Amino acid sequence: MKKRRPRVGIIFGGRSAEHEISLRSAKNVVEALDRKKYDPVLIGINKKGSWFLIDESRFFDSRFKIQESRIGGKAPDTSLLLLADVIFPILHGPFGEDGTLQGLLKLVNVPFVGASVLGSAVGMDKDVMKRLLREAGIPIGKFLTIKENGIPTYEKVVAELGRPFFVKPANMGSSVGVSKVKEKKDYPKAIQEAFNYDRKIILEENIIGREIECAILGNDNPLASIPGEVIPSHDFYSYEAKYLDENGARLEIPAKLSGRLVKKVQALAIKTFKALNCEGFGRVDSFLKENGEILVNEINTIPGFTSISMYPKMWEASGLGYTELLDRLIKLAFERFEKEKKLKTMR
Repeated sequence: MKKRRPRVGIIFGGRSAEHEISLRSAKNVVEALDRKKYDPVLIGINKKGSWFLIDESRFFDSRFKIQESRIGGKAPDTSLLLLADVIFPILHGPFGEDGTLQGLLKLVNVPFVGASVLGSAVGMDKDVMKRLLREAGIPIGKFLTIKENGIPTYEKVVAELGRPFFVKPANMGSSVGVSKVKEKKDYPKAIQEAFNYDRKIILEENIIGREIECAILGNDNPLASIPGEVIPSHDFYSYEAKYLDENGARLEIPAKLSGRLVKKVQALAIKTFKALNCEGFGRVDSFLKENGEILVNEINTIPGFTSISMYPKMWEASGLGYTELLDRLIKLAFERFEKEKKLKTMR
C-alpha cells in the first residue's frame, strides 16, 4: 500500500493588525511547498477569530478574503487542526506568534513549525525579550517600559533616552503602532497610538546605524544565514515602508560586511535565538554602529514569507532555496515532536 504524503496545515490570517501580511506570506508558502512530499491543508482565521477550511483554488484568487462572521468570533475549531500531520503557523503578531496558538497546538498534540510556547511569548513581548537579552549579556539599546498608569513626562524620557526616540507597543510586529518622536508635541499622539495596540508599551533610544538582519534555522544546534541589510528610504522602516511603498526600502543581500563582522553578526544572532528559547526559525534584527558595535533590536519568531521578505531571501543567498527551506522547517517540527514524546508527563 502506497504511503500517503504528510498533510501540512498552513494557518493564516488571524486577529492581529498583521492579518493582510499573513495572507501574503501564506500564499508564498503554499506555492513553494513541495507537492511531491506534502499535501497542504489551508486553515484561515478571519479578523473576528472564526476559523475556516479554505479551498486552495479560491485562496489564489486576487479578490480572496477570509469570510467574516456576522455573529463575531468563536472558539477555534480544533478538529481542523487534526486534519493535518504538522502545522505551519503563518500568523504574524498577537494571537498567533505570541504563544497562544502554540499552546493550543501543544494541547491537541500536533507537531508545529517554529518556537514553542515560551520562545514565542518572550519573542513577541519586547519588554521581556530585552530584559532576557540584557541578562544574557547581549548588547541592546536603552529602553523604558511603561503602562497607562505610569506615563513619564517628555522631559524625563529625553533625559533617559535622548531625542528623537521611538514609541512602540510591547506586543506587535511589522512596525504597527510605532512612532518616531522628534518633538514634545508628537509625544502624546505617539503614546496613544502605541496604547491602541497593547496595554504595555516601550520607548527606545534612536540608534544611528545600519539595519542588519540574520536568519536562523534549527532546534538545538541552530545555523545562521548570510546577513542582509535593510536600507529604508523612509525616516525609519515603518509599516508603509515594509509593505505599502514598493520603494520603501532597498534590501541588500548579502550585506556589505567584512568577514569578521559577518561572523560577529551570525554569532550574536545564534546567541539571541538560544537565549530566548527559540526553535525552528527566527530572524534577528540588529543595528551596526559606525564604531563596529552591534546592538540587537529584536527577534521575529514567525518572520515574513512574502515575496519581499528577508528571511527566505537570506537563506536563498546562503544556498538554501525556498522549497528546501520549507522542507527543513517541517522536518525540524517533527524532530522536536518526537523528542518531546519521549518525555514523561506523569509519575
